[in-house]
Amino acid sequence: MDVGVFVPLGNGNASPEILRAVGREVEDRGFESIWLPEHVVLFDDYDSSYPYSPDGKFPGGAESGMLEPLGALTYLAAVTDRVRLGTGICLVPQRNPVYTAKAVTDLDSLSGGRVEFGVGVGWLREEFEAVAMPFEKRGQRTDEHLAVMKALWCDEVSEFHGELYDLAPCRMYPKPVQTPHPPIHVGGESDAALRRVARHAQGWFSFNRLPGDLPEPLARLDAALAAEGRTRSDVVLTVCPYFNPTTPELVEQYAEAGVDRLVVLGLAFDVDTLRAQLDAIEASVLRPAQQLT
Repeated sequence: MDVGVFVPLGNGNASPEILRAVGREVEDRGFESIWLPEHVVLFDDYDSSYPYSPDGKFPGGAESGMLEPLGALTYLAAVTDRVRLGTGICLVPQRNPVYTAKAVTDLDSLSGGRVEFGVGVGWLREEFEAVAMPFEKRGQRTDEHLAVMKALWCDEVSEFHGELYDLAPCRMYPKPVQTPHPPIHVGGESDAALRRVARHAQGWFSFNRLPGDLPEPLARLDAALAAEGRTRSDVVLTVCPYFNPTTPELVEQYAEAGVDRLVVLGLAFDVDTLRAQLDAIEASVLRPAQQLT
């Protein structure tokens, strides 16, 4: 089982010094991947409900901010050589798909083929409104945007004609290093998200789940995959425990549940604290995971 680190980078820890330390320290310790979240704006007051906290409120508050993940990952690509670079999660339906496809393929080119493209439909209606994108039909828009991006990545002459987006024949170069394109990992816990995994993706990125929470959604995922003529062996299962503690015993339980990659939260506001956190994650998660293989 691979082990990655989920690193929120934003107001308070978005300095070049910390980014360089994240890249080099994570890679030097042998972690498999770095994953960055996305929110372009946050709000003091909002009606939307955050799905991963009991009170429906996003942790950290509106002033926490975040670096745009593809730009930050491009910076990390320049200071690393081996570690995989993931979006956890890119908010596909509130973005222009052509610009997103371009940013992803350029990152894949500049990193030597190290992109893991985590995608989701989003939850914060107010953020959609801020970027002038409809919140309604965001699931369908995600599907169409993914189709647009695949056409741009894979076809010499790319075009797409859908209900919500139309792409006239055009060319995008360079193509991604990874073929046919960087792996797509769909985030989300709903049946619709699992169907999206089965139709479009190479992985499922599940958030805030303990090992005992996995059998029921994995049964739903298996059914969705079977409907598309696929099996669990066709997808990578990535789980981020989020704020749940991760012990060596839980690492073993995640592996027994079928998890392929565990992505552990690392949040620090100075380099010394970052190193201490990574030391702790290395001891309690990375080394126990390596002993399983």
